[in-house]
Amino acid sequence: MELGKKMFPGEIIKEDVVIPTGGPFKLEKLKGHIPESVIAQIPDTAKKFNITNSLRLAHFLAQCGHESGGFKAVSENVNYSADGLKKIFPKYFPGNLAESYARNPEKIASKVYGGRMGNGDESTKDGFKFRGRGYIQLTGKSNYTNFAKFIGEDTVSNPDLVATKYPLASAAFFFDSNKLWSICDKGADDATVTAVTKRVNGGTIGLADRIKHFKEYYNLLK
Repeated sequence: MELGKKMFPGEIIKEDVVIPTGGPFKLEKLKGHIPESVIAQIPDTAKKFNITNSLRLAHFLAQCGHESGGFKAVSENVNYSADGLKKIFPKYFPGNLAESYARNPEKIASKVYGGRMGNGDESTKDGFKFRGRGYIQLTGKSNYTNFAKFIGEDTVSNPDLVATKYPLASAAFFFDSNKLWSICDKGADDATVTAVTKRVNGGTIGLADRIKHFKEYYNLLK
């Protein structure tokens, strides 16, 4: 690549979405496999967050795709029934407490996320304001604050930006901050996808789907 040239010199424009061509990745190969609106976010995100090769990108996209239900969910759904609250958050909803919170996302998130991750207590409603957003849900005031400092835009005052403008960048921030690239670099085998999944998910939920999509994306990109 010549010095002074743009990293992503070519562009294909379709349906108002810009698909960069050229550069270090064969992004055009991803068309039809992930939404074009996601592909358009990759070049800038890659430059900012150390996605320096196709192995890292494939691992990253596989995790983002699974966590967001195919790049569809950009905001956490906290609209639980009373039974759902008791099953998923039993320590926060003992006895019959869940009944008064059921199907009230603002109350639920304010309680569950209140007083931790930099959020104020339940009464501040910080838990709801800074609920999970982005493809790998950025959660908590501390994380929104750190992301805002890095990205140069006030996602604390306007947290919805994480969902609308930075769903991919916020996920890459999570990978970069948690040093996941060094795990990604270990290889393209199932064991590496499993190790990345454990760091992202806390377990191995959806592992088969993550492995399948990693292989799909890596074969397209390499």
